[in-house]
Amino acid sequence: MTRLPAFAADIRALFSARGATAAEVAIVQPADPFLDIAGEDLRRRIFLTESETGEQLCLRPEFTIPVCLDHIASNAATPRRYSYIGEVFRQRRDGRPEFFQAGIEDLGDLDFAAADARSIGDAHALLRTVLPGRVLAIVLGDQSLFEAVLAALGLPRGWRMRLARAFGSPEMLEAALADLGRPSSEKILAGPTALLVADSDEAALVEHIAEGMHTAGIPLSAGRTPEEIARRLIEKVKLASVRLSPEAFDALRQFLSIRVPLDQAGETLSTFAESAGLALGDALSRFSSRLEALRREDVPLDKVTYDAAFGRPLDYYTGLVFEIVAPDVARPLAGGGRYDRLLTMLGAKQPIPGVGFSVWLDRIEALRAEQ
Repeated sequence: MTRLPAFAADIRALFSARGATAAEVAIVQPADPFLDIAGEDLRRRIFLTESETGEQLCLRPEFTIPVCLDHIASNAATPRRYSYIGEVFRQRRDGRPEFFQAGIEDLGDLDFAAADARSIGDAHALLRTVLPGRVLAIVLGDQSLFEAVLAALGLPRGWRMRLARAFGSPEMLEAALADLGRPSSEKILAGPTALLVADSDEAALVEHIAEGMHTAGIPLSAGRTPEEIARRLIEKVKLASVRLSPEAFDALRQFLSIRVPLDQAGETLSTFAESAGLALGDALSRFSSRLEALRREDVPLDKVTYDAAFGRPLDYYTGLVFEIVAPDVARPLAGGGRYDRLLTMLGAKQPIPGVGFSVWLDRIEALRAEQ
């Protein structure tokens, strides 16, 4: 598909009716925000180029980061809802490397539960508009609830960060859990480097790494700095020595196995927390508030499933994550989530909460062609 489908007009009409302002986003974007923030799955699919001044640029691989950057640059007031529909460019295992997406980014609404529910409602309404009569199912996860479980289990910050980064990638998460659940039989480092790491002497380790890079003819500005390498080595050795008790590890596995209809999720999570002896108060309250808000949206709750292990492979999500699927279609039709830290990471002077979603128009076009 190299042009917008005919049903794009219906999408624009829905966006207008739901109070979302159309955003105009440049196709060529600065690459650093995507390379630094977006997540490994997206980073390795980006089409990169370079400006005459040496700035690293890329073809727009998604809309969330560009919309947020434009919002910051315009110093616009919030709350504000932006809609978009246009082409994105990324390498894909299936399909053309350029394809169309549409969506809404909802910025600055401090009623998180209502904004989360509205985002799911917006995405569901869009799909019902362009795929009338098609059975749809919604899978919902929660990054913040997963992180609350990790904190309640007493995991150190480094392990919490590693597991949080893996959330959304079953392979990465399983590998991290395997490392966490068994003692390391490998000697990670040897020689002077091992001694410096064991002593946590970061300053001396930085000097040692810098000397090694100089001897090897590697510029200090190439890739990670000696300071970054030193911090990662110290953290790696510390993490290798941490193990959860069998009871705590079983509790984490039990949490990740939860997959229930959304209406049953609150009770299931409360029962889990009580049986595991974990305090998840605030995270559970936010989850319950979102469920109540979702009841006020025109979304069939009997088609919504909560999956505790479900995430999406973008590093900027902080809370709700969701996808909408057609049961007989392999790839999701829509996906989104909450990203409360993203705008600050992109340079906003004050924290601005956000939640949004995208739909894949090429997948919708293929389904419409089958009808």
